[in-house]
Amino acid sequence: MTKVPFETLSSHEGDGLTPNPRGPGLGWRIRNWFLTGVIVAGPLATTAYIVWWFVDTIDTWVKLLVPVGFWPDRYLPFQLHGFGVVFAFIGLTLLGFLAANLAGRTLIRLGESMLTHMPVVRSIYKSVKQIFETVFSQSGTTFRKVGMIEFPGPGKWSLVFICAAPAGGIAEYLSNEEHVSVFLPCTPNPTTGFYFFLPARDVIELQISPDAAAKLIVSCGVIQPDASTVVAELGKQRDRIKA
Repeated sequence: MTKVPFETLSSHEGDGLTPNPRGPGLGWRIRNWFLTGVIVAGPLATTAYIVWWFVDTIDTWVKLLVPVGFWPDRYLPFQLHGFGVVFAFIGLTLLGFLAANLAGRTLIRLGESMLTHMPVVRSIYKSVKQIFETVFSQSGTTFRKVGMIEFPGPGKWSLVFICAAPAGGIAEYLSNEEHVSVFLPCTPNPTTGFYFFLPARDVIELQISPDAAAKLIVSCGVIQPDASTVVAELGKQRDRIKA
């Protein structure tokens, strides 16, 4: 058996051509450990930052409304974070309880009547109220269905959130066939996008949740929904359109 000199073996280690009989080197192990640490710590750090920002923002807003005497920070040697979230939860729950009663509804109508007599505030309040009632309505279908449309061109598909059907003032200018309105969000910021009307036959409804669609859009395709469900639904819808 011919022996290979130690100098010759050492000169080929790590060149990518000759396998290292001693296994991965220390540099490879350190790189692997570092990437594993990033994968573990990254989601935790991001989640903690978002939660901290949310709690701190709510605390700041609530402190402007709640008297100083009610804050535990006044009596404790340290600052207690998150108490504003508790105040906000209790306050909104009590507000909803009062709004469900006759006396509460009377007060709310009185306050809204005052706002409707303010020229600028009136338009802002009505628009924001309509948005909140539409989005958070338990019986509504706006933004609760996901679809696909052929955009920006033939053979190119985009995800959309299916909204309400066009109202009478708009529907009369459309063709006689059924139309729907959709919102096409941009990536990776889904708060911007395009809102338009198109025939219902051109919208392929998908059996995926709005949360899954939002994750797909925000992550730029990194977080994928169940591919088999999407493909199966897409095939059924295409067969229905051809028929």
